[in-house]
Amino acid sequence: MGDEPAGSSELLAARRRKLDALRAAGVEPFPHQFAGVEPIAEVRAAHAALAAGEETESPHRVAGRLAARRGQGKMAFLDLVDRSGRIQLQARADVLGAEAMERLLALDLGDLIGVDGTALRSRRGELTLRVDAFTLLAKSLRAPPEKHHGLTDVETRFRRRELDLIANEDARGLFITRARVISTVRRFLDADRFIEVETPVLQPLYGGAAARPFTTHHNALNRELYLRIATELYLKRLIVGGLERVYELGKDFRNEGLDPRHNPEFTMLEWYEAYADYLDVADRCERLVHAVAEEIGYTGPWQFAPPWKRETLADAIRDRTGVDILRSRERDALGDQMRARGLAVPEQHTWPQLVDELLSKHVEPTLQEPTLLLDFPVELSPFAKRHRDSPGLVERFEAYVGGMEIANAFSELNDPDEQRRRFVQQRALAGAGDPEAQPYDEAFVQALEQGMPPTGGIGIGIDRLVMAMTGRSSIREVVLFPAMRD
Repeated sequence: MGDEPAGSSELLAARRRKLDALRAAGVEPFPHQFAGVEPIAEVRAAHAALAAGEETESPHRVAGRLAARRGQGKMAFLDLVDRSGRIQLQARADVLGAEAMERLLALDLGDLIGVDGTALRSRRGELTLRVDAFTLLAKSLRAPPEKHHGLTDVETRFRRRELDLIANEDARGLFITRARVISTVRRFLDADRFIEVETPVLQPLYGGAAARPFTTHHNALNRELYLRIATELYLKRLIVGGLERVYELGKDFRNEGLDPRHNPEFTMLEWYEAYADYLDVADRCERLVHAVAEEIGYTGPWQFAPPWKRETLADAIRDRTGVDILRSRERDALGDQMRARGLAVPEQHTWPQLVDELLSKHVEPTLQEPTLLLDFPVELSPFAKRHRDSPGLVERFEAYVGGMEIANAFSELNDPDEQRRRFVQQRALAGAGDPEAQPYDEAFVQALEQGMPPTGGIGIGIDRLVMAMTGRSSIREVVLFPAMRD
């Protein structure tokens, strides 16, 4: 594997011999606990004002992985790393005793230890803990990645994320930031009186997005089930039931290709609010993303403060390609317009797929600053409410940052008869060769027949939001364990 140390089998054997020696000496190499540990960052913060050369009587208990060692004999310095940071340890034989000092220096880089120590500032100004006692917490049988260059092989970083996290402080920081993004989203929506809910991951019928599902077989029920591609239809049934403001933050699954912006398993936020439309949702979306940026201390090139730039989809396509999609509502006529301007027209594409081609190839890459693209053709939006002012369109927007879609939102269709007609249209598109057309969901139509209030809803891709907030260009960077080819 790309960053596996040379001679790793010999190193493994040597470390196993040390493990056997520890056990023979009565040392438990894998104890049950080490209570009372402080994060290293808190220890550092507590002594930020300590002057160079100054010592304290302040005791601390820390734990982490040995990352470096300098010196031998009667005094040595070691680096200890935990999730929050790194701290220098000073080991002295006159404090520990000769036997304990020898055991400490015999430990390997990568071993996990607990330390009771006293804070001081070295003459060079480095905050340090003098080791008063230590405990081996887990013997590392494999050497950590090479310390000077870190873990650089991309395949190894993604397949062996634990090694990436051990070796690269930046990777640890990234996933801590991701966790803060998610906790900020929850706090924001909870404060706005939304309730978090959970809907089925295994569904008898998939829907709520244009995507192909993963299929599985349930033995006890003897039926095919699908991993959900979206949570939309179940969440709107909860709006029907009177919960009024709901959100779900969890995994969706789409049986699609791998590329820098797509992973078959991804994290999605969807929320739905009664008595709102897509412009209300747009305002909340802008405020939410801005709150996330503020919380994590975003310092990148984009300004997330509302209001964001706004364009209509038709204007955006016409301005960039010269193609007027609203003038050609039939597949062949739109294809003629595209060919006349030297644009490719994939032979099997339906009219909605050609519009999506124009959007993804010619508009999306140009939407760098935070932008809302509004008012989509009804053919692309089977669950969105018809536009109150523009025939043939629906009240829908997509949000973009850095040339990448991060959100999709509607004034939700709540007319059951119109929804039934849309499902029939989708069935026709499926018959014309669109593998991502929506299946007919009679249970959802019947839910709408109970009455759903005016509702606004949105889906925000958490992985892509983290990409935008951290300046990453690949979704595999922000997913702990991305899907990988054999």
